Amino acid sequence: MDKIKKIFLSFEQSFSLLFLLKWVFICLLIGALTGSTSAVFLWTLEWATNYREANLWIIAFLPIGGLMIGLSYHYYGESVVKGNNLLLEEFHSPKKIIPFKMAPLVFIGTILTHLFGGSAGREGTAVQVGGAIADQFTKIFKLSDLDRKIVLISGISAGFASVFGTPLAGAIFALEVMIIGRVRFEAIVPSFLAAVFANYFCDVWQISHHTHYNIPTVSDLTPATILWSLLAGIIFGLVSMLFSKSTHFWENLFKKRIKYPPLRPVIGGVILAVVVYLMGTTKYIGLGVPTIVDAFNIDLNSYDFLLKVLFTSFTLGAGFKGGEVTPLFFIGATLGNALVWFIPMPMPLLAGMGFVAVFAGATNTPIACTIMGIELFGIESGIFIALACTTSYLFSGHSGIYSAQIVGSPKHTFFMKEKGLTLTEVDNQRHKK
Repeated sequence: MDKIKKIFLSFEQSFSLLFLLKWVFICLLIGALTGSTSAVFLWTLEWATNYREANLWIIAFLPIGGLMIGLSYHYYGESVVKGNNLLLEEFHSPKKIIPFKMAPLVFIGTILTHLFGGSAGREGTAVQVGGAIADQFTKIFKLSDLDRKIVLISGISAGFASVFGTPLAGAIFALEVMIIGRVRFEAIVPSFLAAVFANYFCDVWQISHHTHYNIPTVSDLTPATILWSLLAGIIFGLVSMLFSKSTHFWENLFKKRIKYPPLRPVIGGVILAVVVYLMGTTKYIGLGVPTIVDAFNIDLNSYDFLLKVLFTSFTLGAGFKGGEVTPLFFIGATLGNALVWFIPMPMPLLAGMGFVAVFAGATNTPIACTIMGIELFGIESGIFIALACTTSYLFSGHSGIYSAQIVGSPKHTFFMKEKGLTLTEVDNQRHKK
């Protein structure tokens, strides 16, 4: 009997070895291509940002940039216009391979958005590029339906990890984002492999760099600071819900009022350009990284986070391209900076907590965001970051920036009837009531 068990165990491990070798090879390809593309993307994005800030007159041409983006997606990219939601839909209900054109379209669209002065991020671009590249291997290697799900997760992981320089968070984000309240453990090894490879290849080119943040002082862990952290988490969660709902509101409004899609970013661009001119500042457009850095060091305006919510939700709702995550970092960090006026905790710590917690609430990925906070700020602040992220996740409710996310584990037993529904279906069901 013992010999039979030993033979069975050795046979089982041989399958594991084959699985590992197979995914090392596939993830190496995904990581090399996605990481290299992210390096070029980050360098190009930095160039676009620097050029815009040195030549502010270009913001007047934001409607032209919007027209270029609108026309390109209307006539050439209608099949990929859903962006990140298309990746989630293909994961849950596979229909066809993600068209490779998603990658160049979102790459160029994001650069144009930033060059001319829109308010957007970069995560959405990297994730879509990674997903589009990875899914091509489904066809090349004739992968099964299960393997295709793993490939999509690996592509998302590679894109996220390389664009932010956080391989651990990138891997967990891809595993966690597909279904709210569930982690896809069948893809855990490929997800980490793709994240590590992509981050490596992004760095090896040495043509871009990631921003570094610092939390020099952390509060002592006491009952009082725990309660203050939970209060901060509640506020972060409510603001993340505000951002998600604002983005969907502007998107629905533009679709309802302007029937011809290419005109939506044109009208939106006119409004944004005029508002930026009247305000006399570019603080709330682009990525906003300088303001994020300032949030850890100096007092900022208490309304900065609200203006970034408005600018970014309007930009994306109008049809411009880019991600939501870096603007969410801006919103969270500046909100945390403002909370120092009534929450007795160090400003850098509150800014760091908000940085990842608002992101956690908007994407429904509290574990990934906790790990990201530890990767970026150090383990010393880990407990406070975890409290903020998990509480934000809870209080953001069944909302989020990815409308195709499925509710796997409802956030409260009161909402058990919403299990298995997408966030879009949840929203529609509630409005009917």
